[in-house]
Amino acid sequence: MDQDLDILRDVPRMLIEVNLKPLQGTRFQPTGFPDLGAATYQAADSTSMLLVESAQSMANRMEAVCWDEGNNDWTEALKGLPYIRVIDKNGKLLTNSILESHRINSPYILESKDQAFFDKLRTDLGVMGTGRVNLQLLAETLLKYDVNSLLHGVFLAKSNLAGGRLRLPRALSSFVEAKDASVAPSGGVKKDEVNPKGEAKKGFGHVPFHRDEYTGKITAFFNLDLSQIRGYRLGKNVEDLLIVLAIYKIRKLLSEGLRFRTACDLEIDGGILVKRPSGFSLPSLNDAEKALPSLIEHCRSSFAEPAVTTVKFEE
Repeated sequence: MDQDLDILRDVPRMLIEVNLKPLQGTRFQPTGFPDLGAATYQAADSTSMLLVESAQSMANRMEAVCWDEGNNDWTEALKGLPYIRVIDKNGKLLTNSILESHRINSPYILESKDQAFFDKLRTDLGVMGTGRVNLQLLAETLLKYDVNSLLHGVFLAKSNLAGGRLRLPRALSSFVEAKDASVAPSGGVKKDEVNPKGEAKKGFGHVPFHRDEYTGKITAFFNLDLSQIRGYRLGKNVEDLLIVLAIYKIRKLLSEGLRFRTACDLEIDGGILVKRPSGFSLPSLNDAEKALPSLIEHCRSSFAEPAVTTVKFEE
């Protein structure tokens, strides 16, 4: 694994493309947006294009595959990494920074009436009310409490945290799109054998509906900004941890997380193409799982003690 990481030392990006196809049949359902529906568009050469999965959604999915729902903990290879768990006033588990869409910026973490953690965060981040934001200090603080924010980005939009200027872009980003996209229109009916003419607004009666699915050549794209990770200036051990954690997320998603929706169940079509750097082969999921425990141990002194920070949410 060390030789794999050495190839990445002096390159700015790791770029990966993976062709996907429906697990069954030829149709798939893309993500939809309010007041827009499916995001269709034309490429510069007039190719019909479709956004299958957005960057925001893919970030959430790459976090979700890191969490063991049955045990309410990291997956085995990631145990020991820092995160924030949120409990209610009765001590019942509510959520955590891995599953929250905005990570450490979740309102369940920063908007509680119990300000104990927020005050600790302010102390760790310093004042920074004016002047340039100390991004290294921000990165150190995120590494301490919520390592995922160093890969998936964060925006601490609080006026009393450096005037709301604390933000990091995504170091690991991904999206899925399809080219030569065509609509596959279909539909159906919700049947009511008891009262076919019942009031539809109340859920009665036969209710016909239409549905648009799509066909096309699907590709998932992954971009790891190695320059940004080095720019945190957190040292080689942390850089290696973040890179291998990113590789783990990519591999885990491609292995287990490609069922985006009921009608969008995908699988890899061919191999994994590393576009940059030239000559680099993406380590396997097994390789990443073997490397992570020692990398986590080497960085343990930079984590909160204990690594899991508990925040009480009170409305």
